[in-house]
Amino acid sequence: MDEISEKLGDKKVIKKITSQVGIGLFALILIFNTIGTVGAGQRGILLQFGAVQDKVFGEGLYFKMPFMQSVVKMDVRIQKDEIPASAASRDLQIVTSKIALNYHLAPDSVNKVWQEVGKDYNTRIIAPSIQEAVKAESAKFTAEELITKREEVKEQIKANLAVRLLARSIIVDEFNIIDFEFSKAFNEAIEAKVTAEQLKLKADRDLERIVIEAEQKVADARGKAEAISIEAQALRQNPQVVELRWIEKWDGKVPTYWGEASPFIGINR
Repeated sequence: MDEISEKLGDKKVIKKITSQVGIGLFALILIFNTIGTVGAGQRGILLQFGAVQDKVFGEGLYFKMPFMQSVVKMDVRIQKDEIPASAASRDLQIVTSKIALNYHLAPDSVNKVWQEVGKDYNTRIIAPSIQEAVKAESAKFTAEELITKREEVKEQIKANLAVRLLARSIIVDEFNIIDFEFSKAFNEAIEAKVTAEQLKLKADRDLERIVIEAEQKVADARGKAEAISIEAQALRQNPQVVELRWIEKWDGKVPTYWGEASPFIGINR
């Protein structure tokens, strides 16, 4: 009897220990289903039985009802996408471009993004919005203006896209057009036009240079003529100027033969 009692006592102890362990495990599971953390650059979306709630958890520790509620985490840091886009210009030239977009989700509205789109917002919202914005704004410019007014085109597409994405709780941080590409025929036409303009500019510069050189020659000739006229007038008024010019140029050497002429004709006159 004592042996039977001892065995029954051991079973009760084992059962008690097992029960306590079970309760402990349940308590741990309950705790882990009650609390959690949201990492840096993230927001937590509260779901109750799968339905999106208005509550959005910020970074750090959060509490929720176990089993009934769950939390989905979404990144709100700046992200970058590069997306190809094509459109027609105002003069019906087809232009293809690559768009680089920096953006982030509005932190307080990530629950709306999750409810309406889910995590696949890049392909379902951003890419189509870029295509529409590029088409809408490119149609306002000619193909040539898309090149010459690139900064203006960029700002208009960015403003258009920012309005579209903000309506879906996505904020545009930076927008750049990496490249514009046109058809081969259009590129050849632009190249020919540039070449013609360069040749015209060169011709204009050559003509300007020729005119300036001609004016300089006329000015030089006029200056020489005026100088000769002034000197001739001086000679007429004072014949001794000739002898003065001769003395100024004389090197001081007397020729070996003078004949009857004097080297200083008229000096003592």
